[in-house]
Amino acid sequence: MHRLAPLLLLPILALLAACAGAPEPDRSEIPKLAAEIAALGPSVDPEEAQRAARIAYEYPLQLAEDWQVTSSPLVHNAKVRNGLREKGLCNDWAEAMITRLRQEGFETLELHWATSPAEGFRVIHHSAVISARGAPLEEGVLLDPWRHGGVLYWGAPGADPRYDWMPRMQARALRAGGAVAE
Repeated sequence: MHRLAPLLLLPILALLAACAGAPEPDRSEIPKLAAEIAALGPSVDPEEAQRAARIAYEYPLQLAEDWQVTSSPLVHNAKVRNGLREKGLCNDWAEAMITRLRQEGFETLELHWATSPAEGFRVIHHSAVISARGAPLEEGVLLDPWRHGGVLYWGAPGADPRYDWMPRMQARALRAGGAVAE
């Protein structure tokens, strides 16, 4: 494929993205997210849940500014892949979110790298999940800032209407065609 061919897709992707605008940040979601995190189990410290929710919501907004995210995620991905932006792929968001939240040294919360394998028209997608310490990814809260360009999407991983989330290593094993360790 010619190197400029992906650039030709940018206008088409921009038109498609214009139909689905990103939601505006709504900081009233922070207490709701904190309550959801605190409800992950009786061992979860409510102060840690509040801190995690605030960071999970506000940090991606800063990253969107730092990474110059001014378009839909798919258009921004094309910009990254063509060297017009440095960061902003879903794995960049996942890594940044997990790294930042781990800096807090939570004692009652745990971070997971979640992956949704490519299927049909869907591409592989990565995100962060926060759970009660020792709980599996499936019992956590998905923290996905990529999908709305820095505005946090959150919810139960198993209830996500767009992606089928699993632990990163499980997705790697499936992709490699190997057996998945339980």
